Amino acid sequence: MAKSSNPYKGKSYWYGTGRRREAVARVRLYPGKGRITVNDRDIDDYFGLASLKLIIRQPLVVTDTVNKFDVVVNVRGGGLSGQAGALRHGIARALVMADEDQYKGALRAAGYLTRDPRMKERKKYGLKKARKASQFSKR
Repeated sequence: MAKSSNPYKGKSYWYGTGRRREAVARVRLYPGKGRITVNDRDIDDYFGLASLKLIIRQPLVVTDTVNKFDVVVNVRGGGLSGQAGALRHGIARALVMADEDQYKGALRAAGYLTRDPRMKERKKYGLKKARKASQFSKR
């Protein structure tokens, strides 16, 4: 399968990396009309739930830049919810690179620049999962 030709090739952009659990999102912001492309697919095709799309657009809504930038994202790892959180983090970081003085305060106050430190807990030996033990029986 051949990759689609990139309409943004050669244009300048701002870059941000977002992380959440196992998901890593590499975000590029181009001046544009507000299109969001995730892994060469439209955001509506990639994320089915409206709540996830809302999470992704939050940094753009807070900074009032929904129709000013086109967002091109390469995301991998984790599940859809983790990827949406990573995308939000990456978009916020890219917006700060675009104009730090104007956007950083609002994004910091909303909490979008803070990396979510919660990770999956490791499995321990003798247990079935991180904390789940086999059922205890007296007899």
